[in-house]
Amino acid sequence: MRDLRRLPKANLHLHLTGSMRPATLAELADRYGVPVPPPLHPGMAHGWAAFQTGYDAARAALRTADDIARVVAEAAADDAADGAGWLELQVDPTSYAERLGGLAPVVEAVLAGAVPGTTGIVLAASWARPPEVAEEVARLAARYAGAGVVGFGLSNDERRGRVADFAPAFRIAADAGLLAVPHAGFYEPAWHVRDCVDLLGAHRIGHGVTSSADPGTLDLLAAKGVALEVCPTSYPPLGVIADFGALPLRNLLDAGVRVALGSDDPLLFPGGLHRQYEIARHELGCTDAELATLARHSVDASAAPARVRRRLAAGIDAWVAGV
Repeated sequence: MRDLRRLPKANLHLHLTGSMRPATLAELADRYGVPVPPPLHPGMAHGWAAFQTGYDAARAALRTADDIARVVAEAAADDAADGAGWLELQVDPTSYAERLGGLAPVVEAVLAGAVPGTTGIVLAASWARPPEVAEEVARLAARYAGAGVVGFGLSNDERRGRVADFAPAFRIAADAGLLAVPHAGFYEPAWHVRDCVDLLGAHRIGHGVTSSADPGTLDLLAAKGVALEVCPTSYPPLGVIADFGALPLRNLLDAGVRVALGSDDPLLFPGGLHRQYEIARHELGCTDAELATLARHSVDASAAPARVRRRLAAGIDAWVAGV
């Protein structure tokens, strides 16, 4: 079998805190005197509260701009080792603003760790916070458009907010030419995905796996070319699916929906980008041609510069040809 680490690809779904290396977290936690959260066991359904508790505990170890820049640089290096030629790292700047003295210093710290030409930044608001906060984050993202920020998203538990309430924030981002990449269809049914496409103008959907149950939603995604950022290791621990075999990856592909595999939060759901492709190969029976299609989807749906997309596409072709 071809080496999956040599398959060029993009990682379009990775969160800042969740990208931390366990060794880095242990070092920072010891420095600042905070506990180290355990990873979520893939064989158990923990629920969102357990995940959020662990995520918040890990985030408490990021105290300075240098800490954040280090995590960004290490995340890009780890993804590059897994074959990623482009990474889009997502960060909610409100989560770190108090420690760094404001929202803009958080963005500056993230950009300081990002390597131009290999990493784009997605600024994300939260489904759990008021729409006015999302509008503030969207204006911040617009300010940095063209300077390393490539998208605007909505993260956290999608059940905590109403889709229509966030439309003004996404209009601000759209006017700045940013990709719209909200989380949707993780717990909520397919209607949630449709609303994010229709009301927020989503270019991609973070997760969106519940759309597989509704043919109309699948048709909408395929017709509009909206890609789903599917992160296999995230779903069993949070009770979305019972096991990897229940992941509806083939249904999505057969419906003509673009799927980009992402790693989400490998700190808590052990397994980076390479692991997601291993699951597609070994648990879901994807052929090398299908794995190459997933890699192409990730590149095509990205905000990578055209020259980067061309280079990665050529590398995918060479991988398929066995070169």
